[in-house]
Amino acid sequence: MSPSTHSRPPCIVVIGVSGTGKTTTARLLAKRLDIPFAEADDLHPSANIAKMSAGVPLDDADRQPWLEAIGRRLREGDVAGTGCVVACSALKRRYRDTLRAACPGAFFLHLTAGQEVLEERIGRRTGHFMPKTLIDSQLAALEPLEPDERGAALDAGPAPPTIADKAMELLARR
Repeated sequence: MSPSTHSRPPCIVVIGVSGTGKTTTARLLAKRLDIPFAEADDLHPSANIAKMSAGVPLDDADRQPWLEAIGRRLREGDVAGTGCVVACSALKRRYRDTLRAACPGAFFLHLTAGQEVLEERIGRRTGHFMPKTLIDSQLAALEPLEPDERGAALDAGPAPPTIADKAMELLARR
């Protein structure tokens, strides 16, 4: 189960801007750890999806009920003792604080990549509501993990299995 000496399965939030591979990496981690996976995009209210599909960035008022739903999902995994891995942008410190308030032991894995890589990846995607025109606003909003936040940053450039390997190493040391 967990690669560390902790007896409880972890609650992990894989964060970063669109195109970093959050969902793919989070799914791989959940499978390797044999714990539930949740896609935060699935928890957006329909009004948020409509805004983003129209190329309109969300504001904090739009995000608050979404963050609270994600926090509930994390807390459920923590309380049940099943752990969970959630793929979620969580670009700002205050968003992560909302999630951390719901699940104080959450570990944040921040995937990073340059703008060209992000635009190329998003340009290849089909069936996703996030247009590449919103990358600029996401990068502008991004607040990297601070030293007092429980988590780590990883380069999203390598193949997802390599990223998952590195994440497992980080989790083993948590």
